[in-house]
Amino acid sequence: MNTQFLLVLALVATALSAAGVFFVRRWTLGKGMLDIPNERSSHSEPTPRGGGIVIAIVSLAAYVIFCVGYHSAISYGFLAGAILIVAVSWIDDVRDLPPFVRIAAHTVAAALLLFDRGPYPIFFGTQQAELSTALEFIVSLLFIVWLVNAYNFMDGIDGIAGVQALAASAGWCFLGVVSGEPAIAVLACVIFASTLGFLFFNWQPAKIFMGDAGSAFLGFTFAGIGLLAAPNSGSRILALPIACLLVWPFLFDAFYTLIKRLLRREKIWHAHRNHIYQQLVRRGYSHAAASTCYGILALSITVITVTMPTIGHSLVPAWVAAAMVGTLLLGIEQLVGVRKTSQQ
Repeated sequence: MNTQFLLVLALVATALSAAGVFFVRRWTLGKGMLDIPNERSSHSEPTPRGGGIVIAIVSLAAYVIFCVGYHSAISYGFLAGAILIVAVSWIDDVRDLPPFVRIAAHTVAAALLLFDRGPYPIFFGTQQAELSTALEFIVSLLFIVWLVNAYNFMDGIDGIAGVQALAASAGWCFLGVVSGEPAIAVLACVIFASTLGFLFFNWQPAKIFMGDAGSAFLGFTFAGIGLLAAPNSGSRILALPIACLLVWPFLFDAFYTLIKRLLRREKIWHAHRNHIYQQLVRRGYSHAAASTCYGILALSITVITVTMPTIGHSLVPAWVAAAMVGTLLLGIEQLVGVRKTSQQ
């Protein structure tokens, strides 16, 4: 993969994304498509939403153009699933949809990708035996649907979904280059660049929010991009653990918060402000500070994750780093709780 080509592509995608977000912001302002603050919000001013649709459009267009121009096979399952996710999520941005409609769309989109590309290979035990195809399909389906929603849950303050996308897409781009998977490298490169263009408008104080169209698309793509690798390749075998590691701060926060709410018998489909990053903001930390913290954690794991396989080592050091990040996030939550108690 020509790195100069990727650099030029990134520059073009960044410019297109920034211009697209600028015009989407003007359009949403004109239509009154605003996110109005409520008791569960982390912002205080009405703000346009839906800017993330530009990330999806630029990324999918670049993927299709590259595949057609370089005679690379298009994953129609990924393309159809992504378009379905973006379309339903955009409608939800404009007018709220019932949760079951969104979940149904996410499930269909994940199934389209898996029927086209097959499930993630999953091994267990000391003998590294592989699960049956049916079980691999179910686990892969649940993982994709979960990450779509987890990414959406975590998009709650200025910049946080964007910095996680930068770290994850940089990792996938690097792995796509070194493993000879040009479609993965190009798609990840454009996601990185278009997210960067979006962040010009989304960093604190945000001029526009990502919206479900952007966050759901990113969650779907980061959950499924590893399946674009050639079947039975080394890249495909490690794709599922890598997909988890490259978005680990989001996965950990979302899963930990979900478990807490289940134990409290809360209605988990209702909006809330219990995520660790939300607690930081509620205790006085800026959106920029909380997002930067998550970005640093994500980038740290990304660097370890992408370097281990390329130098012939396993992903064990990356999982150790992930455990350390999880412990750190738990420590942050405890510190926030202690500070809250001491101030009451």
